Amino acid sequence: MRYLFFILFSLTVVSCSSQKKDTFKAKEIYKSDHLIITQISEHSFIHTSYKQTNDFGNVPCNGLVVKDHNETIVFDTPVTDESSEELIRWINGNLHSKINAVVATHFHDDSMGGIQAFNGHKIPSYGYIRTLELGKQDNFAVPVNSFVDSLVLKVGDEKALVGFFGEGHTKDNTVGYFPKDQILFGGCLLKELEAGKGYLGDANVSSWPDTVEKVKKKYPDVKIVVPGHGEYGDRKLLDYTINLFKK
Repeated sequence: MRYLFFILFSLTVVSCSSQKKDTFKAKEIYKSDHLIITQISEHSFIHTSYKQTNDFGNVPCNGLVVKDHNETIVFDTPVTDESSEELIRWINGNLHSKINAVVATHFHDDSMGGIQAFNGHKIPSYGYIRTLELGKQDNFAVPVNSFVDSLVLKVGDEKALVGFFGEGHTKDNTVGYFPKDQILFGGCLLKELEAGKGYLGDANVSSWPDTVEKVKKKYPDVKIVVPGHGEYGDRKLLDYTINLFKK
């Protein structure tokens, strides 16, 4: 009987330890007038800046920082060069990390409005080839480097993946995936739960759900999903976005 109790007790301790290890409580770790940084996993941080719009008011815009050892990769810049400079200082000073690369997931300013700040620091910047084309058409500052279809970037001993899966919010929207934390940065291709359709001025609404289906199929192990605006969540954001734009 005593032996059975010992086994049950040991299993309980292991179970609790496992749950504790797998559970990360998100916390806001930096806040200023222009930038908020929230840690959402051991190696991943959402950066949030704000864009003043005519139709939707002062909109919070998300990006992502992923880290391994003393290296990071940034997905999407803050909206302005000033808030991007602030993010760069925070990564260098608080994470004590080098920025290996910044990736713009589409050509709007809530994705690459601060790209010139990163370029000015000689931080390698990347965008899908159409992102550079569309940005230049609008006379925006654009990433220095382009890629076709997909990109693999090294961060510490890990890697971050970037891919184009089809049109949706824009003709050039890409997503980023960090396998170590099983986290997907969907940018403006993905919507937070209960969100409306948002700005559709450059959208391909008919292709949007099929594009997200491809993302869902490509990354079956994703646990955390970060949209371009609003609250992050899990795989439910993929299904919500698909259903939102289905005919």
